[in-house]
Amino acid sequence: MATAVLLPPSTPSDYHRIISPTLKVSNDPQIPIPVGILACQRDPLLRSLDTSVVAVSVSQPVAPPSKKSAKKSVNAPAIPSDPILEVILHDTVIFPEGGGQPTDTGVITTTADGVAWEVVQAKRHGGHAVHYVRVKDGDVDKASLAFSPGASVTVSLGQEDFDRRYDHMSMHTSQHVLSALLEARLGILTLSWSLTSYPSPCYVEIPRGMTPEEISSIQNEANRLVFEGRRVHVEVEELDRTQVKPVPTLESGRAVGRGLPDDYTGGVKRVIVIDGVDRNPCCGTHLPSLHNLQLFLLPHTDALARSTTTNARLYFLAGPRLISHLTSNHNLITNTAAILSCGAPLVPDRVKQVVDERKKAERRIDDVEAELARYIAEGLVKDLAQTEDGSLFKRHIHRTEDSANVLGFLSAIASAFSNAASAASEAKSYLIVFTSTPTSQTASSTTVVVVLGSDDKKVKEAGEGLKSKLGVKGGGKGAKWSGKYVGVWREAKENVTLENLLSGL
Repeated sequence: MATAVLLPPSTPSDYHRIISPTLKVSNDPQIPIPVGILACQRDPLLRSLDTSVVAVSVSQPVAPPSKKSAKKSVNAPAIPSDPILEVILHDTVIFPEGGGQPTDTGVITTTADGVAWEVVQAKRHGGHAVHYVRVKDGDVDKASLAFSPGASVTVSLGQEDFDRRYDHMSMHTSQHVLSALLEARLGILTLSWSLTSYPSPCYVEIPRGMTPEEISSIQNEANRLVFEGRRVHVEVEELDRTQVKPVPTLESGRAVGRGLPDDYTGGVKRVIVIDGVDRNPCCGTHLPSLHNLQLFLLPHTDALARSTTTNARLYFLAGPRLISHLTSNHNLITNTAAILSCGAPLVPDRVKQVVDERKKAERRIDDVEAELARYIAEGLVKDLAQTEDGSLFKRHIHRTEDSANVLGFLSAIASAFSNAASAASEAKSYLIVFTSTPTSQTASSTTVVVVLGSDDKKVKEAGEGLKSKLGVKGGGKGAKWSGKYVGVWREAKENVTLENLLSGL
């Protein structure tokens, strides 16, 4: 019987290339390896590493900004309110946030006692990767002792942590391919990009919209490179800031991409190379090959709502996100087809049929409600005509309705009555309150209230009474007042209170 053994993927030995004769990866356990040549950047598929602690400190909570800050493009997990240690290791497989790529999460296991400590996020401070470690049971002293400088530890990515990393790598490498093709084939520069939270599509911001034909051509070219399995590697050398080129800008002054952070002190220049496609400085983690990446571009661009720009966003999916997108959309279509009792290809036509029938039904309901409103108004007008001259006709009309537009229906009754009363040969004084509750009431149910009168002062007085005695929230002007009551409207309480209010006016 034949058997198959699935070996875990590994990074090619020539993936990470030091092209400077003087740049070395330090072996001194007391010196932290700088961001740029971390283990996670040298071998993006490495999931565990034995290393040692260089420094530890208690993290001080940062005060929230006084002003609303701009939305960040990366999505880092929130730091919990529990005590946190900031730990610097000699080396790490946990990538610190940077280059538009969110932080990894992971685990540090202290060798002395075998305790696993959760790393909630990692950040770059200057040139060092700082791990934010959740303190167990709030015992900061015990945790600080466990992470004493020189202590041996194992830093690792669990399955969930690695899945997060793999998703980030898939989208980041795809973005490099996409941006390179947009510039080379169409002369479209990438102004910025956003690695959104899984499983949402990521996007690149570009100076103009694209036609469906342009999008299709870029997608086809990208997937041709995927099918070829173009290799990816990293080239690193010492950073010479005098040779760093400024970030290019458009005529509008908008920067194209992002440059080297001013606070970076790692001293490493890192370039991601996609064979025959792109060379681009970047500190993020990238897949060693385009194999199985599969890039899918959503076939439209969204224009940004800014009066001074024609910028647009082009959304894309790859790797795990593309699989999630296809799976969720397949399930949506399949479930919709089952509800509509048709095959998946017939869903659009059947949905259109349902929508058309719904619109027709709504028009029929509107016609019936308009006819009913006139009928109710006519009855009130007849009662009004029988009122003695000089007396105020007062009436409370309560209805139970589950209409989608209760206020519109009550307003239609009020309007029909007002028109008929105005057309009558003899002017009569009136004050009418309409209320409508849903069939089934709960503590969050809404009762709609409409007040109509021939005397503006009486209408206002009735509205104020509804506010003070029943807690109705609303307002109005002139001969009409409307509001809402939240809660259960009871005949023995709210109705009686309203009737008493009317009798006192």
